[in-house]
Amino acid sequence: MKQLINLIRIKHWIKNTFLFIPSFFAGELFNLDLLGKLLLGFMAFSLTASSIYVINDYKDIEADRNHPEKKSRPLASGEVSKNTGLLLFTILVTTGLILGYFTETRFFLILVVYFILNLFYSFGLKSISILDVFIVSIGFVLRVKGGGKIASIYVTEWLTIMIFLLALFMALAKRRDDILIKIQSGMDMRKSIKNYNLDFLTTTLSMISGIIVVSYLIYTIAGNAQNLIESNKLYYTSIFVLAGMIRYNQIIYVENKSGSPTDILYKDRFIIGTLIGWVLCYFFLIYYEEFNFSKFFG
Repeated sequence: MKQLINLIRIKHWIKNTFLFIPSFFAGELFNLDLLGKLLLGFMAFSLTASSIYVINDYKDIEADRNHPEKKSRPLASGEVSKNTGLLLFTILVTTGLILGYFTETRFFLILVVYFILNLFYSFGLKSISILDVFIVSIGFVLRVKGGGKIASIYVTEWLTIMIFLLALFMALAKRRDDILIKIQSGMDMRKSIKNYNLDFLTTTLSMISGIIVVSYLIYTIAGNAQNLIESNKLYYTSIFVLAGMIRYNQIIYVENKSGSPTDILYKDRFIIGTLIGWVLCYFFLIYYEEFNFSKFFG
């Protein structure tokens, strides 16, 4: 059972909390009727995403056996048979899509697009450099869009841009980690890696990191965002974004541990602290109108 849980990567389900972002920003997170639909959508997306993890591991069994970390994955190690993997894939995708259909029709269509896109990714597109990280980033945008469809909340252009850029930044950071493994082991862990190098990734990560911070600052002072949240103090939240980006860059360039964004999210206390601070700051701005920031900051 433990190996099956590892195969579907339950810890990666945290990525699907992006479905709740539109409702959070719209002040509807505690709408119990809506929350029930969002939780159903969360399960649908999680099961569908897990089916992609399974089929991806099935496709990459031989390659994973040569990877210093991935060789211990259930299919690569042989602890779960190929037939069991295929059966689990079928159960996950069927259950996930059925749940998605009964959640909301437009959400279901987004879920189907996510599944098809990532199926193509697993069977070849991940070997095409740049396109590989773009597909990963689009997956996060689809999560947010799906959450917006469930809640009937419009996802703004700024939110879409920032989610895409943040996901792109983390995906490129992971490619940099793959480059370091290639340098240390002498083996290509991904076919797309041959078209990446440290100089290219360093330049690209620096560029995207700056764009993310600037985009967020513009978002916080934009009239649409201030009118939506009914506060002109949004720019206070930028300190957490800036601190988080600086820390992530430190992990990438100083510690050389940018392999798994999920592991960073679970284990890095500084990143966890900035996320909690950012969420709490927004929580007070959105859900506690009587909270008077001016008496603290002037």
